[in-house]
Amino acid sequence: MNGQERFRDCLQAMPIVAILRGIMPAEVVAVCDQLYAAGITGLEIPLNSPDALESIGLAVKHGGDRLVVGAGTVITPADVDAVAAAGGQFIVSPNTDPEVIWETVANGMVSVPGFLTPSEAFAALKAGAHYLKLFPAGPFGCPYVRDLQAVVKAPILAVGGVGADNMADFLRLCAGVGVGSALYKPGSSPAEVGARARELTARCRQLGGAGGQGAGKGQKPARPAGA
Repeated sequence: MNGQERFRDCLQAMPIVAILRGIMPAEVVAVCDQLYAAGITGLEIPLNSPDALESIGLAVKHGGDRLVVGAGTVITPADVDAVAAAGGQFIVSPNTDPEVIWETVANGMVSVPGFLTPSEAFAALKAGAHYLKLFPAGPFGCPYVRDLQAVVKAPILAVGGVGADNMADFLRLCAGVGVGSALYKPGSSPAEVGARARELTARCRQLGGAGGQGAGKGQKPARPAGA
């Protein structure tokens, strides 16, 4: 099973990606266990967390085949290479940068660039993105997602301002959601994270899983000659 298939299966089983911004390496193993016990197997560790690459490596080693671990806030090709060396399996960015997408694809990882406008969405797909991260999703809401889906035919993950109150609405439309502070924030104990994770996954199961877009196959990269 390749990386795209693992990411697809992860979202189909539980379409919540835990965003662990600010997590410390000493917390990683216990938090991973709590999330897995609740049914969340997709973990994103943003690179602006303390010792993020160490945490990614620990999560990958501890999670084995149970977890799909990636990095967030990835903004340069060098960051992509560092995450690949740490064992990361997907790359999430706050923006649409073709060079980051190209480097992600070249490393055999799943590309999830951030976008807000249709122009950014099409640029990301042309560069080879597999999924699109709508960021920030919360302020724009589901009506905006519906309008985008009239023209953007790719799986969307809603991120930013997504929590227990609006997650269900987004999951009726999107392939998944990324949940950050509503799930984990610095200082949270593993038990607190586990309790929040169980609440979120219970709500998700009531919906019967993810919404209408399913998993992405990505596009053929359109890297210009010499780039």
